[in-house]
Amino acid sequence: MFPLLPHAFAELSEDFHTRQNWEGFDNPFVVTENLDLKNELGINNLCDQQLLNIFNGTEKIESLKPLSMVYSGHQFGQYVEQLGDGRGLLLGQMSSNSGLIDIHLKGAGKTPYSRFGDGRAVLRSVIREYLCGEAMHALSIPTSRALMIIGSDEMVIREKSESAAILARTAKTHIRFGSFEYFHYNNQPENVKALADFCIDQYPTYFSSATAAYEDFFRVIVERTASMIAHWQACGFNHGVMNTDNMSILGETFDYGPYGFMEDYLPSYVCNHSDHQGRYAFKNQPYIGLWNCSALGHALSSLISEEAQGEILQTYEEIFQNTLAQLFRKKLGLEKNQSEDATLIQGLLDIMESEKLDYTNTFRNLTQGLTNKTTPELDSDIAKSWIISFQERHTKEVLSVDKKLISMHQVNPKFILRNYMAQEAIDAAEDSDFSKLETLIVVLTNPFEELEEHQKFANKSPAWAKDLEISCSS
Repeated sequence: MFPLLPHAFAELSEDFHTRQNWEGFDNPFVVTENLDLKNELGINNLCDQQLLNIFNGTEKIESLKPLSMVYSGHQFGQYVEQLGDGRGLLLGQMSSNSGLIDIHLKGAGKTPYSRFGDGRAVLRSVIREYLCGEAMHALSIPTSRALMIIGSDEMVIREKSESAAILARTAKTHIRFGSFEYFHYNNQPENVKALADFCIDQYPTYFSSATAAYEDFFRVIVERTASMIAHWQACGFNHGVMNTDNMSILGETFDYGPYGFMEDYLPSYVCNHSDHQGRYAFKNQPYIGLWNCSALGHALSSLISEEAQGEILQTYEEIFQNTLAQLFRKKLGLEKNQSEDATLIQGLLDIMESEKLDYTNTFRNLTQGLTNKTTPELDSDIAKSWIISFQERHTKEVLSVDKKLISMHQVNPKFILRNYMAQEAIDAAEDSDFSKLETLIVVLTNPFEELEEHQKFANKSPAWAKDLEISCSS
């Protein structure tokens, strides 16, 4: 039996959701299943066909109360009155080592919030989401993860005709900043309170029910958001659509759309070709995270005073900066906190920007600078000068060189999900060849290993992929 429980969210009033069933496919098939996640969830006794039958709706679990959630949000800075799960369904929840976890279907058919959409996801988008969830998890960045991709022979129209698919994904929660905004802007403070109370009750690992519970609730969200985005910046990840409806209250990365891992270091990098103003450019992500937290604070204004909001929001920048500085020190193999570290880190970033160096490979190869070998990327005069400063800084550390090399290789990945890699896997999958997808999953789930047989995945993108544009359509 699949240990799937009805979701507690279903016990909230109909103001919060619509209870409904979902539309499976007539001829579904498994594109891939996440064996590691199955093991973590303790369901490795279930074969892929059993999970397929459950997620496609072929086999019913009568106790479940599947639902689509209502929310609103700020999209590219503009408030949109009602969004909601237009192609998503919260199926239920199950136990995991870190507490209860949501099981959610993406592409499960029309809901009351679909507007003019067909409620389906396409194979292209669910492959991208599956891959990025696994890549981020392997990099120790909080994220949703997918359990299975279900393919079909059903076609849907986006920019072109594409194959429809369903993604079964997991997350600690699917409650977003926009969930609170919906009730605030609809002048329903009682539902803002009910939702906050629900979160505090359902996620005791994160939120306290003690005195000043709502202030603590907001403070934890701000802290976890700042920390999450610091981790994004450290690995060169650009989310692409940081709308408030795509922000989790538990600081997990989710709702992957036109994301991109930055290759050449370019702070102004924009991965979403629809973001003409660069609102969600890589360098803007820290600020947008704070902006979104401020928008959430406003939605909680019936529970938290403006003064308290301001005090909590002021903690964001310090948490972000301290977390990012700590992550960068680890990437440079430094354990101690020295005053000159900020200058050393910024000096490297400046060189990477001016010389258009590959972000991931430059950090990975820094170990060669500690062993007096030639560092491929850092061979200009100014870069060589920086290497000398880098080596001098390391004289203040106590670890042996060998231990430094090991620790640096454990935090600086050799492999990231470059957009061309995902595109090649998608192109093959659309021709019913899933071998490239499976190979890519192996690489991305072992980003710090050498994997000599997969060396090509550590190379910079080929010329044809340099300007690969990613859209929001899914």
